[in-house]
Amino acid sequence: MKKSYLYILLFAGLMLIGVLCQPAGAQTVSTNSVLTEVDAEVLNMSVGEIFDAGGWAMFPLIALSLLTGALVIYFFLSLRGSQIGPESLEEEIVKLVRMGAFDDASRLCEVKTCALSSIGLAGLDHQKGVSDMEPAILKDILEGAGARESEKLQGQTQYLLDIAVVSPMMGLLGTVFGMLKAFNAVALDVASAKPVVLAGGVSEALITTALGLMVGIPAMIFYAYFRRRASVLISGLEAQTAGIFNAFCSKRIR
Repeated sequence: MKKSYLYILLFAGLMLIGVLCQPAGAQTVSTNSVLTEVDAEVLNMSVGEIFDAGGWAMFPLIALSLLTGALVIYFFLSLRGSQIGPESLEEEIVKLVRMGAFDDASRLCEVKTCALSSIGLAGLDHQKGVSDMEPAILKDILEGAGARESEKLQGQTQYLLDIAVVSPMMGLLGTVFGMLKAFNAVALDVASAKPVVLAGGVSEALITTALGLMVGIPAMIFYAYFRRRASVLISGLEAQTAGIFNAFCSKRIR
């Protein structure tokens, strides 16, 4: 145990001697000057220069960012109860079904197109095609139509998850190509190669990674939000489907 402590102290002493023997300020000054010069160049870059420095990867990343914005706006407008299953529509369908006005209920569902109307039409079409409606079969038909509509709602939000996964990978790919370009530039001109040249090339290459994360992180956040929102809407749609099923069953009993 004592020997291990002696080895540690000996190693620490050798490291300290090596640092003290190094020319004072040589490494620090050169490193600080390189970092200062690179930081100044990056901070003074315009938007156009940043776009040019990012290379070809900037084009798909910008396209993905625009697509993300468009999807977010679309989901805010479409993933609402008034668009998926309006309560007024449910009340009208239930009322017409209980009255036996199946043709009027079908026309109503065809005019007011939404997820709930698609489920109602599935039940109404089945009712027209049979002389004696079986509740078990009707339930399966309504549940199948509801499952299809639920899949549509959940499937839409999946696009945001795809963008959240692809964007950082696209940014990383652009960074890899940018770093290869920077190292090749230094390798082809070894005589005039300077640390600032390499550091500047790497900093420019990392622009695509930064942009990829800037696109992917908001996309992931909005995906989580809209996925939860879609789940709530699907739960409400299931309750409305049960109400339509009960209306059919009550009409059959009469």
